[in-house]
Amino acid sequence: MNAARLLAHYEQVADAPDAIARLRRFVLDLSVRGKLVPQASDDEPASELLKQIAKEKTRLVNAGEIRKPRDLDSSNKFDEPFAIPNTWEWVRLDALGAIIGGGTPSAADPENFTEPGRGVPWLTPADLGGYADLFIERGSRDLTEKGSRTSSATLMPKGTVLFTSRAPIGYVAIAANPISTNQGFKSIVPYILECSRFIATAMTAFAPEIDAKAPGTTFKEVSGKIVAAIPFPLPPLAEQHRIIARVDELMGLCDRLEAARADRETVRDRLSAASLARLNAPDPEAFEDDANFAFNALPALTKRPDQVKALRQTILNLAVSGKLVKQDANEESAEELLSRKCKAGGNVNLRRAVPEIVEMPNTLDAEQLPTGWCLQSIASLLRIGAIVDLKDGNHGANHPKISDFVSTGIPFITAAQVSETGQIDYEGTYKLDGKPLSKLKVGFAKKGDVIYTHKGSVGRVALCYHDCVLSPQTTYYRPDESIINNAFLRIMLLSDQYRFQVDAVKKQTTRDFVSIQKQYGFFIYLPPIAEQSRIVAKVNKLMVLCDKLEASLTAATDTRRRLLDALLAEALASDEDRLLEAAE
Repeated sequence: MNAARLLAHYEQVADAPDAIARLRRFVLDLSVRGKLVPQASDDEPASELLKQIAKEKTRLVNAGEIRKPRDLDSSNKFDEPFAIPNTWEWVRLDALGAIIGGGTPSAADPENFTEPGRGVPWLTPADLGGYADLFIERGSRDLTEKGSRTSSATLMPKGTVLFTSRAPIGYVAIAANPISTNQGFKSIVPYILECSRFIATAMTAFAPEIDAKAPGTTFKEVSGKIVAAIPFPLPPLAEQHRIIARVDELMGLCDRLEAARADRETVRDRLSAASLARLNAPDPEAFEDDANFAFNALPALTKRPDQVKALRQTILNLAVSGKLVKQDANEESAEELLSRKCKAGGNVNLRRAVPEIVEMPNTLDAEQLPTGWCLQSIASLLRIGAIVDLKDGNHGANHPKISDFVSTGIPFITAAQVSETGQIDYEGTYKLDGKPLSKLKVGFAKKGDVIYTHKGSVGRVALCYHDCVLSPQTTYYRPDESIINNAFLRIMLLSDQYRFQVDAVKKQTTRDFVSIQKQYGFFIYLPPIAEQSRIVAKVNKLMVLCDKLEASLTAATDTRRRLLDALLAEALASDEDRLLEAAE
């Protein structure tokens, strides 16, 4: 085993998302394969240990200290999952200890339960959820003597290996004192208590596979019969002690590596957050320097996709705050542009009444707007025709039926077809054509429209590049592009300034839903049209940088994962395997 080489390269793989978890699994895997510590020629072999275990089992039964275990199919025929050292033995798990279930007294009788420390210790799987220690004394409730007597919960001795068999499968602990459990456990009472630690280590190693093979769909559970028949690799007792000492040492190392990684991530998060905070609440005089520093420093600080997501959101917020590009006082202001549009006549295409007056949320501040910008409600932009149309899909009887959909035709877009990254899946959706299409009244989106999801996954935004028909989950915004650049409108709808208004409406409902009427009341920041184009160009340029950063993160993560795979494979390979590989 070449674990030293693995640890020597740890810094190169430490930022792989699952590096430490896989190191822990690796240690456990080595421990049950006989690869964690060397075998000693003077160790008494496991075959002799099995004789002692059988002898002790007979003594305990004859002395009445344990009940004679039920015969859970005593066949010793099973497939050996992997090779083990010559001094080890493959046995059924129930050869090493009694498999004990649990029980629960009637919950309707409060006299069956008492406070922890006042009765018989009793565990449920929930007591082990998030429990970090190996040994456990009691759970959140004890059983009274009555509760213990009237249930099938068995009081098991100190040293019992506690294994959860459902909800969920695979929690492992060792009883620090006599203890009982509910029926969510199949515990192992070792006939020789010195084997307790190794049994617990092995059960932790085997837990993922036991869970994966457990019967059941909505509710998985392993029976006592299944647990009893688990093939178990038994080392000599002296080697068990050496294995446990080494496992403890290496798990302690994993703890330290995990703590170091957490500290490193905390520092990165703080530095990244500080850089973004300086951009989100900028000092006008220092903004350009702050922005240059942030965009130069963030690639070194950014190691996770969520950090890139925060950077993207910051760029959007800067864009709609007038901080991303410079203003030009010579450009026609947004107010002047809207005034000309208003004089040209209102929006004659409106099919619904929109409110005349909309109250502005107190989260928005018109006085802080950059030169030439204005703050307008969607309703006002609709009335004057800056937004030509705003519609969702067909409701009620006009909504297409499943039988109306065909394989070719106009794409039918639901919220599911609009991705978080702003892409619309035109190919992987239902299509409409012929009579079912002709009976639809509204919801026909065109190339250039801005699509907004307002039900279910609220707040996804995309530019429409293909004529399509919308479901009632989606809205199209059709701007007059001489006044509102459709790409800028998409940026605005994705910004926190818009999302805060949406979230305020969502809090008033029991589901994620923002009606068309509510959307009329939202406000957007509107720059001069020429500045909108500059903003879009700048955002696109910065988003390309984010794409490259994200791609480099993905590539680095993949490299770390492949290096970790190679190091683990090498460490698991035996010396003989490596010699054969070298010869080839």
